[in-house]
Amino acid sequence: MSNSRSNQRSTPLHSVSVAGAVIRDDGRLLAIRRADNGTWEPPGGVLELAETPEDGVRREVQEETGVHVEVGRLTGVYKNMPRGIVALVFRCRPNGGTARPTDEATAVAWLTPEEVEHGMSEVYAVRLLDALGDDPPYVRAHDGRRLVPGR
Repeated sequence: MSNSRSNQRSTPLHSVSVAGAVIRDDGRLLAIRRADNGTWEPPGGVLELAETPEDGVRREVQEETGVHVEVGRLTGVYKNMPRGIVALVFRCRPNGGTARPTDEATAVAWLTPEEVEHGMSEVYAVRLLDALGDDPPYVRAHDGRRLVPGR
C-alpha cells in the first residue's frame, strides 16, 4: 500500500469549468468573442471551489454577457485531454439582463445553429449544438481543437 505522499504525486490534477448553452425561445444561442484570444465560444469559465456548478454557470454567463439565466439540465461533459480541463455544459434560458460586451467578451451575439456550426471551432460549437436536443448528456474528449474519437 502506498503512502499518502506518493498518492498525492500520482493523482492527476484537473480543472473544472462550466458553460451555459443559453437558448432563446427563437432557437438562437448566446455566444461570446473572448477578449483574450478572439475565439467565439459559449459563455463560461472556471468553477470556483465554494460554488455549485449551477451557481457557477449563472455567475459566468452574467459576468461575460450581462444576461441572467435560469439553469436547466446538464447537456454535456467535455474534456480537453492535453490540458486536463473538464467542462460541464448546462442548457439555460435567459431570464433578464441585456446582452452586451464586457471586459471578458469583446462581442456578444445570439447566433443561429447554422452560424454556430460554421463560425465556431468544433470543440465549442459541439457544446452548443449538443444542448439543442433532448438526448442524455454527451461525454466527449478533445485535443483543444478537434474532437477525439471515443475509445
